[in-house]
Amino acid sequence: MLMPIGDDNSDRRIRPLVNYALMALNVLVFVVLQQGGHNLFFTYAFSTVPAEIITGQDIVTETVRQLNPYTGQVEVYPGLQPTPIPVYATLLTSMFMHGGWGHLLGNMLYLFIFGDNLENRMGHGRYLLFYLTTGVLASLAHVGSAWLLPDSALIPSLGASGAISGVLGGNLILFPKRRVAALLGFFVVQVPLLLALGLWIAFQVISGIGMLGGQSDGVAYAAHIGGFVAGMLLVKLFDKGTPPQPFESRRFRYR
Repeated sequence: MLMPIGDDNSDRRIRPLVNYALMALNVLVFVVLQQGGHNLFFTYAFSTVPAEIITGQDIVTETVRQLNPYTGQVEVYPGLQPTPIPVYATLLTSMFMHGGWGHLLGNMLYLFIFGDNLENRMGHGRYLLFYLTTGVLASLAHVGSAWLLPDSALIPSLGASGAISGVLGGNLILFPKRRVAALLGFFVVQVPLLLALGLWIAFQVISGIGMLGGQSDGVAYAAHIGGFVAGMLLVKLFDKGTPPQPFESRRFRYR
């Protein structure tokens, strides 16, 4: 499978300060507030719980303590925690939390590669608003899928994937012919962005269909698809369409 590692950013005319700030905030929240994924009580309190969004009510469930027969240790599984903010605000807070280092680093890689393209076209303020808007719409898409599949309504969701999917959708509309450097096995190849992201969204759709069929791996595919579609539909509203002025002399950069 193709893994993007860089793209052509020779048309960059502004430094992507907002994109860097979003990446820093995601890392800061995971390391400091989530304590590297170990502070489950904080994570469960500020994640998006579909049932809470649907009802508008904060839901608290009991913490479960269970003996692990292999280690002999009592393991604690937190229930849903009291949310000290309006439950609808978790549509925003959940965008800056992650389930583990792999989840965080994978999201930050995609944001690093593709986010600066949109910030360059939109400007700092418009890009930030676009990012947050598509992230919220992605979360609402996940809530909608949970309404159709009630068994998942109490499972918290979190991560920047929905917003980053919006960024990918925006890139697909504005830069379909841009070249992307990607790993294919042990080789680095250059492919059109249209191909790289087309394969990505195809995987999300197929996996989402599997989820509807009862096969779930814990990934909120509805949020990915919802964010991607939102990004495609909304990007023109945020695009300033300013003719780019070269910021760097190199045509292609691996990053």
